[in-house]
Amino acid sequence: MNEQMAKLEIKKSRRARFESRFEHLLWRFRLVTILPVLMSLLGSVSCFILGTQEEIHALNKLFFQGYLDSEKSILLLGKVVGGIDYYVIGIALLIFGYGVYELIISDIDPRLQDLSQERRNILSITSLEGLKQKLTNVIIVALIVTAFKLMISFQVQSISELLQFCGCVLMLAFSAWLVGKNHKTN
Repeated sequence: MNEQMAKLEIKKSRRARFESRFEHLLWRFRLVTILPVLMSLLGSVSCFILGTQEEIHALNKLFFQGYLDSEKSILLLGKVVGGIDYYVIGIALLIFGYGVYELIISDIDPRLQDLSQERRNILSITSLEGLKQKLTNVIIVALIVTAFKLMISFQVQSISELLQFCGCVLMLAFSAWLVGKNHKTN
């Protein structure tokens, strides 16, 4: 009887060691998410560079090439808004990278060491739902900016196009209202 109990204890011990090793390996496997974090941060930097390039190009046309007539200024405004669009997408990628890092790998320690509560909570992601909510808000803003960019140069030539244009403006206003309403409830 003691021999059977000893064998049972050995099996339980082996199983516990195997389970412990596997769980340790599984816990370390979370570090594979470093790859999407790094890629989103590099993508963010790329978007910031592209946005800055758009803005510099627009300023160059304005100050050095004299884009002051109405038709050229619409194109110039489209470039400025396009630069802002790149910045917003870069911010979305930044939020994604920070959020994935904080959710899966570790808290960002320098953020926690900042004494001001406002600075500490800027990108505080505590759940996947919170990350989705922040990304959704930024993506909606990016879509609004993109739609604005396209609507700047839109030429209305018929009643149906005017109705479509008005419908787009109403949808943009509604989405901005939803983002604002959602922000107040959080």
